[in-house]
Amino acid sequence: MALTCAISNEVPEHPCISPLSNCVFERRLVEKYIAENGVDPITNEVLSEEQLIDIKVTPLVKPKPPSATSIPAILKSLQDEWDATMLHSFSLRQQLQTARQELSHALYQHDAACRVIARLTKEVTAAREALATLKPQAGIVAMAPTPVAPAIPNVNNEEPMEVKDDDEGGMTDDVLQKLQDKATTLTAERKKRGKKIPEGLATADDIQSYKQISSHLGLHSASNPGILALDLHAADTSRVLTGGLDKNAVVFHRETEQVVATLKGHSKKVTSVVYHPTEDVAFTASPDSTIRVWSVGTASCTEIVKAHDAAVTGISLHATGDYLLSCSLDQHWAFSDIRTGRVLTKCVSNVSSTQALTCAQFHPDGLIFGTGTTDSVIKIWDLKERANVANFPGHSGPITSISFSENGYYLATSADDSVVKLWDLRKLKNFKTIALEDRYEVKSLCFDQGGVYLAVAGSDVQIYMVKQWELLKTFTDHSGVATGVKFGKNAGFIASTGMDRNLKFYA
Repeated sequence: MALTCAISNEVPEHPCISPLSNCVFERRLVEKYIAENGVDPITNEVLSEEQLIDIKVTPLVKPKPPSATSIPAILKSLQDEWDATMLHSFSLRQQLQTARQELSHALYQHDAACRVIARLTKEVTAAREALATLKPQAGIVAMAPTPVAPAIPNVNNEEPMEVKDDDEGGMTDDVLQKLQDKATTLTAERKKRGKKIPEGLATADDIQSYKQISSHLGLHSASNPGILALDLHAADTSRVLTGGLDKNAVVFHRETEQVVATLKGHSKKVTSVVYHPTEDVAFTASPDSTIRVWSVGTASCTEIVKAHDAAVTGISLHATGDYLLSCSLDQHWAFSDIRTGRVLTKCVSNVSSTQALTCAQFHPDGLIFGTGTTDSVIKIWDLKERANVANFPGHSGPITSISFSENGYYLATSADDSVVKLWDLRKLKNFKTIALEDRYEVKSLCFDQGGVYLAVAGSDVQIYMVKQWELLKTFTDHSGVATGVKFGKNAGFIASTGMDRNLKFYA
């Protein structure tokens, strides 16, 4: 016969008996009752805990719950335990991934902060040294308000600038004469070509009917996606040169759809590329502050031009094919010999302010060139005199791209202001502004070889008719921002690259 607690009417785990009422209680319950009331629960007589008498009984064995009395029930119980364990494991993995991402972000911010501090420290030290050693320099020349460029008459220069020539020769008379002879030849040829439209040039109707005919995704690494620069071989426009975020440049053949060469050597992304118009030679520039000259046939670097102390932002090949113009965030432009890798002359953009240069392009004649700055100004320079002969203000935001037309009369420019401006180099004024959509990003501008069409690459790819400046065609095939655009021979096709890692052809 089982004992029953007089209070709970349940079988007690620790039974005891009261000597006053002779009733059985659960010890835990009766102790609480005595603590609160001090009397026997049944007789209400004074009772203390010491008077209670424990009863020794055989321990009760509770039956198993009905759910664990069969093999299927046990299996279900085990499955439930497994599911709960897996859910908990998944939750822990999610928390671990979140913690890793937060740690990675914190480390990245710390690394970036350290780099900024180091750069600022270096700049402050350099500025202090410059102030401590400031003295008149023989290399500083003041520009007189006289015409210095045949293509740009009656221009004034208001800024002195520091010019550094190579000690071993630099801009010698032979080099200057070579530049002048080439310019004279090109001017005469261009005047002949300017009298008629190039034979075989694609018509406006042809351009309007163009559509994407191929897209190539695997040229650059997918781990760091994005193509930043594009150029074509002038003699064989099927040969395409691209530069990417993966630190590589790639030469691709459009007709065979094969990669001809992969050019590896830069320690940072490749932001500018130029393909030599007559030789199998490529040029690449990078924020690692170097310019590399490549032999495409052997995929090897033949020269490293170290003309700058900061990121190289633009390069342009002279019409002779022997000299390279470069610009940099160190506020200098440089003129280098590609055969020797030697810097012939180097000039600061503005000694009185910090004008980092963002892009550079030779005029078709090769005697003048343009540079874009971070303070929204386009500067025109006379190469022979190393003089700033004209400035074109009007944009807002850093200049992103400049391009001279083939006839040498027009200059197209863009900045971070969603407009494209056209400048007349004969009258030195802005004669046309193409307003694009709000927040439209312009990354690259390019005239075709005949100077009949202008291509704009950015949020999409747009083709304009020169002189009328009307939009002929818009290509929206890139899923990312378009970073480069070039015309094939006689505008027979159009090539574009973008941050979606695609090289696309339209025809």
